[in-house]
Amino acid sequence: MPECCTPGRAHPSVLTLAPPLPPARPSRIARQLLALPGGRFLMGTDDPEGFPADAEGPVREVVVEPFRIAATTVTNAQFATFVKATGHVTDAERFGFSFTFGAFLADEVAAVSAPVAAVPWWRAVEGADWRHPEGPGSHVTDRQNHPVVHVSWHDAQAYCAWSGTRLPTEAEWEYAARGGLEQRRYPWGDELMPDGRPLCNIWRGEFPDLPTGGGHAGTAPAKSFRPNGFGLYNTVGNVWEWCADRFAPGEETARAMRGGSYLCHDSYCNRYRVAARSSNTPGSSTGNIGFRVAADPD
Repeated sequence: MPECCTPGRAHPSVLTLAPPLPPARPSRIARQLLALPGGRFLMGTDDPEGFPADAEGPVREVVVEPFRIAATTVTNAQFATFVKATGHVTDAERFGFSFTFGAFLADEVAAVSAPVAAVPWWRAVEGADWRHPEGPGSHVTDRQNHPVVHVSWHDAQAYCAWSGTRLPTEAEWEYAARGGLEQRRYPWGDELMPDGRPLCNIWRGEFPDLPTGGGHAGTAPAKSFRPNGFGLYNTVGNVWEWCADRFAPGEETARAMRGGSYLCHDSYCNRYRVAARSSNTPGSSTGNIGFRVAADPD
């Protein structure tokens, strides 16, 4: 898998999990989830643009029970509320570093941040975490409505336990991301830019140079672009979203992620399709991984 997607920590067991947090009383987040009816749908793809090694196919009929899911990924403001209420310390903070796209770093930060082997556009940045996405000197003050990033699968699970939610399964995620469309490449259809209009936040320009095609450099607000047929925003592009599932049956060290991110580009990693998959170790965090919560019916 091209490591432009998300580099990871090779040894997720270096740190032990933080003690489980007591659940909060039902929160506004849980109450505002969208209720989806579920049903049968065709999951996966046999699209030649897909990655067979990622097990995107074959296309198969899957039954999803009714469930609820968030219209957006968890934002910095929402995650800050969780941290304030619980004192949660993220894996990135406990490790002391996280992975950030190098072109976004200040010169003084880039100079002391080691590049990732074979994909030097990724840097291991000391002090990078959800509050400081580009390391020391950066902050989310003006990005409160953007997706929280630099959160691991463990961090997402802790947030879910506190908020009375859970991570969606891959089947639930794909069903919701399709928005009622059957076997389309994107949440809105098969054409990436209908009438030349961008409908998701992906890389514009020559990757990995700084983006030159307009749009967002990095994350976009969680409610950017129009929602899909079910009312979900940014199910492709913007940030990868952790799911509950292991990436492969019996796999202990990789958890599934869906949706692609602002770093995806068709010249290298076109995983901004609804059937596309990726993975990372549960203790890993990067500047393009977030999450969306789900729940069972009331």
